[in-house]
This record gives sequence, C-alpha cells and structure tokens, in this order.
Amino acid sequence: MTDQIGVIGAGAWGTTLAVKLAAAERPVTLWAHSAAANEELASVRENRRYLPGVVFPPNLRAATDDAYLGEPHRLFLLAVPSAHVRATLERLRGHLYPGAPVLSLVKGIEEGTHLRMSEVIEQELPGRRVAALSGPNLAREIAAGLPAGTVVASQDAELTAELASVLASDRFRIYTNPDLVGVELCGALKNVVALAAGMVDGLGLGDSAKAGIVTRGLAEMTRLGVAAGAHPLTFAGLAGVGDLIATCMSPLSRNRRAGELMAAGATWEAAAAQLNGVAEGVFTVRGALALAAQHGVELPIAEQVEAVVHGGRAPMQAVAELMSRAPKDELSG
Repeated sequence: MTDQIGVIGAGAWGTTLAVKLAAAERPVTLWAHSAAANEELASVRENRRYLPGVVFPPNLRAATDDAYLGEPHRLFLLAVPSAHVRATLERLRGHLYPGAPVLSLVKGIEEGTHLRMSEVIEQELPGRRVAALSGPNLAREIAAGLPAGTVVASQDAELTAELASVLASDRFRIYTNPDLVGVELCGALKNVVALAAGMVDGLGLGDSAKAGIVTRGLAEMTRLGVAAGAHPLTFAGLAGVGDLIATCMSPLSRNRRAGELMAAGATWEAAAAQLNGVAEGVFTVRGALALAAQHGVELPIAEQVEAVVHGGRAPMQAVAELMSRAPKDELSG
C-alpha cells in the first residue's frame, strides 16, 4: 500500500495537516484550487497567505497539475470551503486515484440541498469510503505544535481505525466515533453559534450573555442533531461542546471575529474582507435552518444570526428578539 496522502485544499487547516503529516515522514501532495496558487506553493515552499512562517518539509509537494492526484494515494483529505465542495469534486472526479477513501475536514451544510459534506462527497464520488474529522482544532495552534484532540467519524469502523493510526501523533490525539451524522452536524452548527457569540462580544454584552448564547446554542445543536438521527452524547464530546468552546472563545476563530465585526456595524461583505479565510457559519446558517424545518425543530439563535447576516437586521434588535421570547422549561424540546 502506498503511503502517499493527498490534501485537497490549501487553506490554513489543510496546509497544517499536510505539513504535520509530511513532518511524520509521509509523502504528501497538497492541492490548491488555482494553478497560480500551486505554483507559488511549489516555488516558495510555504503558504504565505494562510500559514506564513511554516516551511514545507521536503516530502510535501504542491500539485501543480490536477493529474498528480491520479497517482497512487492511500487517502485524500478534503479541506475546501463548504460552498465549493461540490464544484471541486466535479472538477477532480476524473483525476482522483480510484479506491482511496476521503476524509472530510469541511465543517458546513450545503445551501440549497441542506446536505452534510459526507453526503455531498457520496453523491459526487459514489462508492468511496468516507469519514469526517472534527474537533477543537485551531490551525495556528496545531501548526505551532500545541497539543489537541479531535474526532474521526464514520460508520466504517475499519476506516476510522486506519485514519486514527495515520493521523495520530504525540501532540494530536485521535478519538473515533461511529456517529457520522452527529460529528458533522457539530462541526457545522457550532460555527453559527460562534457568529452569535462574536456579536455578543462586539456589542459588549458581557460574559453572562455570552455564556447564555453558547449554552443555548449547544441546546439547539443537540436538538437538531438528535432529530436528524445523531447520538446526543456526541454533542457533549470534542466535536460538540469542545469545538463550540474553542470557536466561540478564541481570538483565532474566524466565525467569532466575523460576528464581532458585524456587531460593530460591518456588513457581512465588509467583515469578510477583514478575515484571512472563510467564516463557514455564514454559508451554513441557511442550510441549518432548512434542515431544522425538515425535522420540525426550532433554532431561535440561528434564526437571528441569519436575519443579521443575510437580512440586514441590527444585532441589538436580534438580541431583543431573543430576550423577549416567552418563558419556557429549559429541558423542553
């Protein structure tokens, strides 16, 4: 079996894992969406836009041609923004080495179809073994060698065991979970809550308010996840509350920062221009609400985030809407 690993997507997270795997003496192919980006990665040996200062190990190469991905690969890691997953797979479908499983690093729900990323992969690459990775994993910290834990999920126990052995290191602890639905929904929905948490920060509403948003956000995530067939304990684990804490609290979180900027008066378009990367919650919130409607689940925080981001509602008005909701039993629903 070849040890070569392909990483599709050269943002901060894809590049971080590519570097870490290559440093562990595995041959890695890193693919960016444009020829110019791949040529720069190949010549500079560093991702100056998303991970400046981190030099590529010798056995990490940039795929300056899509056909490189047709060489024998043990597996592919998919790390492109959720809005571009389908188009990327359509482009690469004829190039990817047959039979190699796909591990999704993408945390989102497709707008229009409200499909999870593994479902999109299965549609575009039928017959491939698919898994997802999700957890409190801030790329900059992991690239710096700080310790972290994460979760690999698939209904294929043999695949999760194989992926855990490939990805684990003394600074990156891997847990496995058969609840693919829950792990993917955790990764997608926590970004929506992080937008709300960032708005609380931007409005200066204090830690009590932020704790309330995070806690009730977790309740929304769990409610929708269980309705969609997920295991409730997944939401109490690393992919759920763990990633929620990191994304809502860390200054490295793009979703939290986007919410903060919008609370200060920026439109989403203006906020996006100040982020070095994608705030996935912006693209996920509509798919999340569509999925919730399909299952008859109420997501009041997500509804207000959507109204602010896409409907022009003032953040303070969104706060007033949430605070004026009728009293209810905390455990209901």
